[in-house]
Amino acid sequence: MIERVTLTPAAADLIERLIARHGPVLFHQSGGCCDGSAPMCYPQGEFHLGHQDVLLGQIAGCPFYMSAFQFDYWRNTQLTIDVVEGRGSSFSVEAPEGVRFLTRSRLFSDAEQAELAHAGEPPRADTPT
Repeated sequence: MIERVTLTPAAADLIERLIARHGPVLFHQSGGCCDGSAPMCYPQGEFHLGHQDVLLGQIAGCPFYMSAFQFDYWRNTQLTIDVVEGRGSSFSVEAPEGVRFLTRSRLFSDAEQAELAHAGEPPRADTPT
């Protein structure tokens, strides 16, 4: 199965440290405003998911969501979550580490698009998986 969201080894290492410190976390791809367009990391239970949030997959065992509106734009791309030095949003739990998560993307190939179309739409936050 083609993954809609993946991560780099550096991001996996950071997530492991964040889970050790904060417990289970989830990600939500921000869509702009105060924090730009960044993958935001929150302790599970501290971010309210809505019925319009789409579950793209799991990274390092953590759910990764984005709004349905954004998904309409990003549906043809695979996201790769990376980590870079610098200050990100103060809302995301990695902020005190002096690093921030960053989303990189690539277009799916025609074959990957066909496989994803056959698999159907990803679930919404309020839909049992």
